[in-house]
Amino acid sequence: MPTTLSQSDLPGLELVHRGKVRDVYALPGNRLLMVATDRLSAFDVVLPDPIPGKGEMLTQISNFWFARTAHIIPNHLTGEDVASVLPAGVDTALYAKRAVVTKRLKPVPVEAIARGYLIGSGWKDYQATGALCGITLPPGLQQAQKLPEPIFTPSTKAAVGDHDENVSFDAVVAAVGEDLANAVREATLAIYAFAAAFAAERGIIVADTKLEFGTDENGVLYVMDEMLTPDSSRFWPADEYKVGISPPSYDKQFVRDYLVDIGWNKSPPAPKVPENVIAGTAAKYAEALDKLAGIRLD
Repeated sequence: MPTTLSQSDLPGLELVHRGKVRDVYALPGNRLLMVATDRLSAFDVVLPDPIPGKGEMLTQISNFWFARTAHIIPNHLTGEDVASVLPAGVDTALYAKRAVVTKRLKPVPVEAIARGYLIGSGWKDYQATGALCGITLPPGLQQAQKLPEPIFTPSTKAAVGDHDENVSFDAVVAAVGEDLANAVREATLAIYAFAAAFAAERGIIVADTKLEFGTDENGVLYVMDEMLTPDSSRFWPADEYKVGISPPSYDKQFVRDYLVDIGWNKSPPAPKVPENVIAGTAAKYAEALDKLAGIRLD
């Protein structure tokens, strides 16, 4: 059965970062232990109620994609057994499926987003300006419409509680340099194209996805953190997709819709989430994991 973990506790390990979902610990040899908890953030605010098993599902689907995109770009995984780095006395079963040992990289300070469809903040920006991250789009597009070709639409990396903001490619160049900006854009679009084709064969549309990258001491670029999960992507069932409406999805949109319906102002503190919404969200994540990767955690 899936385990539940709202916050990790690993005595003796240095906690480097506690994010919206992941707790990250330092390990010897320029490595990290990354733990995906069951915390859920919506509108960049962490909710008070965990989604049981979510961290395990996120880790398993990320590992699935990391393995299948290694021909495109290297990733941060070392392949080491998690149990070998846990402190004595820690329940290894709690961390076995939700933690990974990774290389310690220098993060590229940008959210690398590929969009194949016009939805979410991209749809709002298009309605207001006819463009997205400085890219002018054809007039007359509808909500959820497929774009003429996938586009790279970066955003800032916000701190916990703050909101990411869409930025232009020129802003990325100014922040990290032209060579690295081009490499991130190329890798993001290549990964998206591969994943979209893979998912399409399984009846799923990948509307968009957010990736994170880092560099090692030699400047080599790696994809890191998580990859093509329901937290970082919009997955739509192809047989229910229609242009002009926000399609149903295998992701946290289930929770977002509930929070919008109750009129939450999207500022901390987040409201409690009913049990049926928690269970429904967990079921959406599990369905995505099964359909895409053929993995079940029961």
